Amino acid sequence: MKKRIFDRTTLWTTVVTLLPIVPALILYDRLPEEIAIHFNAHGVADGWASRPMAILGLPLLLALVNLVMQFALLTDPKRNPGSRIFILSRWILAPISVLTNGAPLLIALAVPIQIERVIPLAISFLFLIIGNYLPKCKQSYTIGIKVPWTLASEENWNRTHRLAGWVWSASSLILIILILVGLSAFPLLFVVTAVIVIIPVAYSYLLYRREEASDSV
Repeated sequence: MKKRIFDRTTLWTTVVTLLPIVPALILYDRLPEEIAIHFNAHGVADGWASRPMAILGLPLLLALVNLVMQFALLTDPKRNPGSRIFILSRWILAPISVLTNGAPLLIALAVPIQIERVIPLAISFLFLIIGNYLPKCKQSYTIGIKVPWTLASEENWNRTHRLAGWVWSASSLILIILILVGLSAFPLLFVVTAVIVIIPVAYSYLLYRREEASDSV
C-alpha cells in the first residue's frame, strides 16, 4: 500500500483546527487585551494570555500537532484506512480545537458558559465514541492501547480492546450522568481517565503473564 504523507483529510482537518482564528479576528476589537485561557475545577479563570497569543497561539500549536499526527497515521505500516476508528482518529483534533479555542473567546465576550461542565462533558462524549470503536480496532502503532504486550500478541490486543471498549463506554456513560445531575465534573473526569487507562493496561499485562505461565508448563 502506497504511503501518503498529505491528502485532503490532512488539509481539511488543519483548516478546521485553525477555524477559531477567523471569528476571533473579526471580533478582535471587542475582545479584551488579556483573555482567560485556563480555568480551575470551579470554572474560575486562573491563566491568561495576551489577545494575539490567545487568538493565534493554541490554534497554531494544535494545527502543528495535527500535521504530525496525520503524518504518523498515514505512514503507519499497520494502518487500516477504511476503518471508522482510523477516520475518527484523523478528525479528533479538529473539534477539540474548535471547542478549546472557541469557549474562552465566548467567555471573553461575556457569553455565559459553564466551562467547568462543558469541557468535561465534551470529553466524556469523546470517550464514549472512542469506546464504541475500540473493540473493532486492529493492531496498529498509532491507534489503540499500544503497550508491549498488545503489540507483541494479536490475541492480547483483541482481548484487551474488547474489555477496553466496555470500560470506556460504561465509564463515560456514568460520567455523563454524574455531570448532568450537577456533581463536580473535573475530579470525576480525573478519576474516570485513570480508570479507563489503568484497567485495560493491567488486564493486558495479566493476559501476558498468564500466557507466559502456560508456555512454561
